[in-house]
Amino acid sequence: MSEAPKHDTVLDTGAEQLGRTYARALIGAASSQGVAEVVVEQLGRMVDEYISQSEPLATAFASPRVKPTEKVRVLDRIFGEEFHPVLVKFLKVMADRDRLGYISAVRVAAEKLLDESIGRVVAKVTSAVPLDENLRGQVSERLSSVLGKAVRLEESVDPDLVGGMVIRVGDTVFDGSVSNRLDQMGRKAREGFSSQLMKRFETFLNEN
Repeated sequence: MSEAPKHDTVLDTGAEQLGRTYARALIGAASSQGVAEVVVEQLGRMVDEYISQSEPLATAFASPRVKPTEKVRVLDRIFGEEFHPVLVKFLKVMADRDRLGYISAVRVAAEKLLDESIGRVVAKVTSAVPLDENLRGQVSERLSSVLGKAVRLEESVDPDLVGGMVIRVGDTVFDGSVSNRLDQMGRKAREGFSSQLMKRFETFLNEN
């Protein structure tokens, strides 16, 4: 009987601990070259845009049946030119040790470690539609100004929050949702919609 792939899960405390161990090593290596933020951002993009979107790739990385040398070749072929050498080299070490199945846990831990090291806070933003780049920048800049700290956004979408957004920073919640304006917001162009979101965001920030 073949051995099952080692995918990390939220409830897997072993994966969480291993993720922290490897994340500390990654942050250390990247910080020594002054590229910690770049590397952690690229690691997140790798997980979100490649591994999470490709079950064959995720399965290959997690499977003990795929030889480490083959995993290294895949890393070179897919990520070698696009991602920072520090990150690619680090992932090759994980491959050699048969630990690529824990890459998502490493990503989570690395983001937390980096946030702590630079004094950055996490704002969990839930909006009716995905934020565009302009609105994302405005929200991040406004929150940073209000909180007096650098801010990293964790975004999610909830269609029930039509015409608004909910932002959680620690135990503080800024609720600017206006679900009862479905028809009005549905007729607005995307730019107008983003503008309305930003206005409501400013309003409930100023009220808190």
